[in-house]
Amino acid sequence: MTAKKESKSSATQNLTSEATYISPFEAIRQSDTQEDEYWSARDLARVLGYNRWETFPNVILKAETACTRSGYSITDHFRHMTKLIQAGKGAKRSVEDVQLSRYACYLVIQNSDPTKPIVALGQTYFAVQTRRIEELDEQAELAGLSEDQKRLFLRSNLSIQNNKLAEAASQAGVVRDMDFAVFQDWGYRGLYGGLDAHNIHRRKGLDEKDQILDHMGSDELIANLFRASQTRQRLERDQTQDKDTANRTHFEVGAKVRQTIEEIGGTRPEDLPTPVESIQQVEAKERKRLKQGPQLSLFDESDSSN
Repeated sequence: MTAKKESKSSATQNLTSEATYISPFEAIRQSDTQEDEYWSARDLARVLGYNRWETFPNVILKAETACTRSGYSITDHFRHMTKLIQAGKGAKRSVEDVQLSRYACYLVIQNSDPTKPIVALGQTYFAVQTRRIEELDEQAELAGLSEDQKRLFLRSNLSIQNNKLAEAASQAGVVRDMDFAVFQDWGYRGLYGGLDAHNIHRRKGLDEKDQILDHMGSDELIANLFRASQTRQRLERDQTQDKDTANRTHFEVGAKVRQTIEEIGGTRPEDLPTPVESIQQVEAKERKRLKQGPQLSLFDESDSSN
């Protein structure tokens, strides 16, 4: 009886421990006066095992560079500031710090010293949490939107993903414009059952100068968004070093997305209808609609040219 009680007590303690565990990264999360979350770079540096602050600004600089290359504004995610800290004998002194968004933390950790054991934990934590929030935001954004509005939203996101994909591909030697065109063709071939960009143009009845992505409906954009994001992740995870492997990877991911669509009974991308209006025409209509009254735009004002 005593043994059973001890066993039950031990199990209860374990459950309590699991239930009350807080990630060290969550523990240092703060909120500003507008209730927006942020992380102090100095706090993050300590959690990551950087004993001297002087070595950390270089990590932040690399993260800011990655932020720009991903198509995001540095000022939206990295807020440089000074603050007072307690010094010896009750005195205070001013030190530099950076308020980091969740995405900024993810980029900082991606550029941190990989030999530090907690860096891997941080990569997992912020990758999972960032994607979870992105999914919730996307669901909220897409809820109740018209087909044209969905196209605008998804096309903007695909532009960002293509920039990220290009950066990952460049690390594998896909540098020249011709190399990237070939790389893109392999992705299309996988997703579109062997059709390359030229044949997709023909099937859609487009001119060669038209961007294929600007003449897709929301379902087709979602399939291509998934192709681009998953290819980028695989290139980065596998640390792909040559063009041939990058091309093959793009084809395999595209083919896997196609297979999934077929297995769940969805419409293959080449069989989806081509919208009557291009994304530029839809965007012009949306801008005109917004000018007619005080309505909130859900869409990025940036050019959708990728």
